[in-house]
Amino acid sequence: MKVYKRSIIIITFIMMMILIGCSNNTKITISPKHKLGEKITFFITTDIHYLAESLRDDGEAFQKFLIGGDGKQLDYIDEILEAFMNDIEQKVPEILIISGDLTNNGEKESHIELAEKLNKIEEMGTTVYVTPGNHDIFNPWALGFKDDQRYPVDTITDKDFSLIYNKFGYNEAILKDENSLSYLASPSEDIWLLMLDTNMYLNNQKYGNPQTEGMIKQETLEWIQECSVLAKENGAEIITVMHHNLLDHSEILSEGFTINSNEKVLEVFSDLGLNLALSGHVHIQDICSYEKVNKSNTSQEFYDIATSSLSVYPQQYGKLDYSPERNSYTYSTEFVDVEGWSKENGVLDENLNEFGKYAYTFFGDKAYDMAYNFLTENNNYDDREKHMMAETFKKLNIKYFEGTDNTTEKIINSEGFMLWQEASPSFLRSYIMSIYSDDDIDDNNFKLQR
Repeated sequence: MKVYKRSIIIITFIMMMILIGCSNNTKITISPKHKLGEKITFFITTDIHYLAESLRDDGEAFQKFLIGGDGKQLDYIDEILEAFMNDIEQKVPEILIISGDLTNNGEKESHIELAEKLNKIEEMGTTVYVTPGNHDIFNPWALGFKDDQRYPVDTITDKDFSLIYNKFGYNEAILKDENSLSYLASPSEDIWLLMLDTNMYLNNQKYGNPQTEGMIKQETLEWIQECSVLAKENGAEIITVMHHNLLDHSEILSEGFTINSNEKVLEVFSDLGLNLALSGHVHIQDICSYEKVNKSNTSQEFYDIATSSLSVYPQQYGKLDYSPERNSYTYSTEFVDVEGWSKENGVLDENLNEFGKYAYTFFGDKAYDMAYNFLTENNNYDDREKHMMAETFKKLNIKYFEGTDNTTEKIINSEGFMLWQEASPSFLRSYIMSIYSDDDIDDNNFKLQR
């Protein structure tokens, strides 16, 4: 009998401890740094594609990788990032948001070096929030470069990511999703950040490449609903941040870029009143909108702002000003002042001292060469026509990445563009026509009334 009573006491004690433990785990602490009604400036960057200096040299292997790439200026990525940090130090925004592809191909050393730089930004007084991109985790393409050799290096796991970047969002998360690296943060009492992990990296090693496409799992969608309820209970509004695009930013670059089943996601977001998303992934500067009628039979406008890649021309970043007085968000873009930073620090490299010109030429020449080589293989045009068409392709592509494709009238009326219009079907022709048919709006400036 005594043994039975003792067992009951022990079991009761254990159950009490479990209940206390559960109670402590479910207690949510909300302690925003910024109070209700404060103005907040967010700097937004994405697709840094940082490659650790220790993993590259100026050898043949790295140069081949650079030349064969998609326009990322990895040879100057350290300098671009240092100049960006200098801009942050001078302007002191309250918050920096980085929406994925922090590293080139998920190299562990690149993550560690970048985290050290982000720590310096926080020491300047700017709070940093990050979310991963499709290149950042379990990436079998993680490489280093030395002389004429490229060699495999360590990548990281999803757990590694949350540990390396613990200080940049994860340690102050109000809620964390158990099924992804998504989290909810409260930088201010009235503006919260829903930092979504939209990547599909668990099978990267199996496939031998990082998956481009992205999705939001059903379990994560249910978790997002919990986040929305909590925000509304606390009188806060949510800005959504994700690597993949919520809306189509291109007629031909949507598959693999726009999140899978985005109609379903929009349905959930509509019901929850989540109407502003900040994304990246596609590397261009583009703002698009979508109007939808929700369950309340009221029309709701969604906005997805894709900020251009920091590693690609024109090396610009987004600036989002929240004004409680005007009850609005105002978005604009600013160029990283690489030239100013270079001259201020006595750098002798002329490419850096005239970086605007150098970056334009570097990026433009890649587009020109791509088009010219394609047209040469096509063998339907003489040299003069190929030159005009390649120049047209270059200029339109530059406008597209700048977010100034609403100012292309002169290019559209050129002989080179007319030749593209009459050309046989091809990816490059479709690409140019998609730029031509893009909504004629200013992709660098935007205002949203709350």
